[in-house]
This record gives sequence, structure tokens and C-alpha cells, in this order.
Amino acid sequence: MRNEVRAIAEEAAKRAGGLLKERLGKAGEVEFKGAIDLVTEADRASEDLITDAIRRAFPGHGILAEESPEVVRDSPFKWIIDPLDGTTNYSHGFPFFCVSIAFEEKGEVVLGAVYDPMLDELYTAEKGLGAFLNGKEIRVSSADSLDRSLLATGFPYDLRVTGDNNLDHFLAFSLKAQAIRRAGSAALDLCYTASGRFDGYWEMRLRPWDVAAGALIVSEAGGRVTDFKGASFSVYGKECLASNGNIHDRMINVLKGQDPDD
Repeated sequence: MRNEVRAIAEEAAKRAGGLLKERLGKAGEVEFKGAIDLVTEADRASEDLITDAIRRAFPGHGILAEESPEVVRDSPFKWIIDPLDGTTNYSHGFPFFCVSIAFEEKGEVVLGAVYDPMLDELYTAEKGLGAFLNGKEIRVSSADSLDRSLLATGFPYDLRVTGDNNLDHFLAFSLKAQAIRRAGSAALDLCYTASGRFDGYWEMRLRPWDVAAGALIVSEAGGRVTDFKGASFSVYGKECLASNGNIHDRMINVLKGQDPDD
């Protein structure tokens, strides 16, 4: 079954990505789920395409997707889908967004696919079998100091009304890292960490569809993924710290408000 799952995930991600690329600049009606949290017609069209493909192939599987109520099944198998990661970027015509599809078996993510249609880049990973970009194996970077590291992060949608908004961590890392990028897609930030474009990434208040595929891809590329304290990572948690492994403990120290080399 795993081969069929992989084929469905990759094909659906690429087809949905193609749909998004075709509609870029004409996203249609934009709705607000929160003060700055958007959903577009393109989100829903992409999600429909993906979930229809899954339902046809695996009608007994559960589905957790961003824009629809969860489909709960009496099954050990569940798909976790972000049909458009980077909706704010997309609605402004900023070409940094992707489709993210993960497959969970008995509570563990075992397969992930993230597709960036603008660069035609398909990131994939399967538990224990490595991580790949367009079929070529990828590995995390070898950076071993924060002051030589390019980091990535993002901010929660409710940052205007909560003190737990990542601004303190952003300031702390700004003074320790070589540079920080905030591009607006958690899944792509994780894939860029997996492929060595970024050396580390942290973000809080995330949802499973933001990180399920990307976190597996980082791990399979030789990186490390935990919560902010270094404990085991869960896609159902609220913190994600991913790195090449070399700088991971230093990043934990910064998140604790300590000197990175303590």
C-alpha cells in the first residue's frame, strides 16, 4: 500500500500546485478567519482536488485538512493536508507558497510530500528511507555556529493580541545568528532546512498541517526536530524547532533566554 500512498501524495501535490500556479494573481474571493488569517477560493479548490483523490483511492482513511472538518475513520491511517501553505503570500501575488501532504500510520507520520509549483520543486520523504528534492537525495547543512547560520521563523496569526508572539525570540536570534528570514510558509521553511538552504527554523502556535510533512523531511535529511525545550516533537504540539543538528542545542539555549554557548 505504501507505494500507492506515495504515488497519490506526489501526484495530488503536483496537480494541486499546478492549479494554484494557474490561479496566482486571481485568487478569487478572500475571507478572513481572523484579523490576519486568510482563506481563498484557491485554498478550497486545492483541498477539494487532494481530498477527492484520496477518497477515491482510500475511502477508509481519515483526513485532517486545514479548510474542512476532520474526517474521522476507524482506521490506523490518516492524511494531513495543507492545500495552500502561504495563503497570505498567495493572496498578494507573492510567489512563495506550497502544497503539503503527509500520511500518518498509527499516530506516526511516515510519508510526506511538499510541492512548490513556482520552482517546480517536490520535496519527499518516507520514514527510514531518506529525503529527496525532485528525486535527488538531500541533506541538512554542516553549519556549526549561530553566527554563521541563516535561520527562518514565522509569527502566529494572533500576534496582535497575545504576548506569546515570538517577537522576543526573533530579537534574541537577530543578535546571535548571521541572518533571519521570515518568508511565510512553514512547510517550505522546513524543506529549506532539510536541503541546507536554511540552517535552522523555529516557530510556535502551529497546526499539524503546517509541519507534518516538513518535519519528517528534515528528520530524514539528517536534521533534528524537537519542541523549544528539546523534548520529542509532535505535529499536534504547538512548538517546532528544526535544525541541522549541529546548532540545535545553541538554538534551545537562545529560546530559553540563555547564551547559546552555555
